[in-house]
Amino acid sequence: MQNLGIAITGSGSAVPATSLDNQSLSELVETSDEWVTTRTGIRQRRLALPSESLSVLATAASRQAIASAGIAASDLDLILLATSTSDDLFGTACQIQAELGATKAVAFDLTAACSGFVFGLVTAAQYIKTGVFQNVLLIGADILSRWVDWQDRGTCVLFGDGAGAIVLQASKSDRLLGFALKSDGTQNHQLNLSYAASSQELLPGVNITKGTYQPITMNGKEIYRFAVQKVPEIIDKALFQANLSVDKIDWLILHQANQRILDAVAQRLNIPQHKVISNLAQYGNTSAASIPLALDEAVRQDKIKPNDIIATSGFGAGLTWGAAIFQWGR
Repeated sequence: MQNLGIAITGSGSAVPATSLDNQSLSELVETSDEWVTTRTGIRQRRLALPSESLSVLATAASRQAIASAGIAASDLDLILLATSTSDDLFGTACQIQAELGATKAVAFDLTAACSGFVFGLVTAAQYIKTGVFQNVLLIGADILSRWVDWQDRGTCVLFGDGAGAIVLQASKSDRLLGFALKSDGTQNHQLNLSYAASSQELLPGVNITKGTYQPITMNGKEIYRFAVQKVPEIIDKALFQANLSVDKIDWLILHQANQRILDAVAQRLNIPQHKVISNLAQYGNTSAASIPLALDEAVRQDKIKPNDIIATSGFGAGLTWGAAIFQWGR
């Protein structure tokens, strides 16, 4: 019989060694530890050195995930990299494939900003459920420090760098219990990392654009309002699909954007605080990396046990948001 379910069998994570705390940040921009902590819950963030590329962090996280799943890189059929900050505009997943020696794996990037990991999880699961692939490596990794305006105190206090990865494998029982994904492009302007160009005339009447991406801009109030309203709704939808009540959730792992968002969402869903996993105080908002980074830490701290039911939700630029309910382990 064909295995048409999925199991999440391993996790890994990697962060840069360099950390920047709020006190040090206040030397760069007008802020204070108290201001940042009370508004966001973030105390420090990790920053990639010029020598630390996205592929380096992603490969390190991937090696851990592959080892914890008990497989070899050569067993992988697919590598999905969820990122908005690729080392190469054409994609970085193939570089990671080469670094890992995953010779038979198809590799490509997927971009859905801070929702990238959840969108990637659902995408990876479809390949397994249709019987196309058996072993998939999903990575969420971002180096947002490349694209932050370090003079903009509304955004520079929020973001950090990191990578997290999981291995999904074909399984007789399906451990992905439910999911829901949404997008609303009419709100795209609320959170951007946009291309800005100037016109260049190649020949008379033939104009092209030359430019680069601009730093992140964000309407913090609107993004907060969006998250607090939409995330509980989408988790409810995923729970409905999974045919589960909220009290069956063992752990809530949200995209680590802001402690106030985590608290508000948990409160709306009536999920007690002890079930909410949060590590943003140490890492800040690491975009697509935040959920797998928090997941991997909780697994390694022996908080998350095999068969625990986890509700997760990513939300961010696009605007995009999504939720998935899964059971940990084989």
